[in-house]
Amino acid sequence: MTIISVSVNKGLLEELDKLQKELGFSGRSDVMRTGARMLIADCKEKERLAGTLNCVLLLIHAPKVEDAVTAGKHGFEDIITTQIHNHLREDKCLEVFVLEGDATRIKELVRIFQATGKMDYVKLIVA
Repeated sequence: MTIISVSVNKGLLEELDKLQKELGFSGRSDVMRTGARMLIADCKEKERLAGTLNCVLLLIHAPKVEDAVTAGKHGFEDIITTQIHNHLREDKCLEVFVLEGDATRIKELVRIFQATGKMDYVKLIVA
């Protein structure tokens, strides 16, 4: 097994410790390995998507990164049928995109939002 070093902020560390305790993981490394496996499985599932899709894309982000949402969606009006913006609380926003179109374009849009590193949560739900 290879050992890697990962830097996390205090809030994420607290959440990892909470998960470890609540879900019965033997240590932080087990939590991180499980999270990595889930991310890999999710990416593989998305890569298999093909054809015309109907989906919902959820984003949660801080209000200060609204420009990243605007920049990210630019050029994807052909697949975005609806966008809903909602304030969850004073420091979080929810974006709901209803998407219809080619799987390649949808996957490209999802990757753009994930790659910004500015979103707290990115989840594609395929109908």
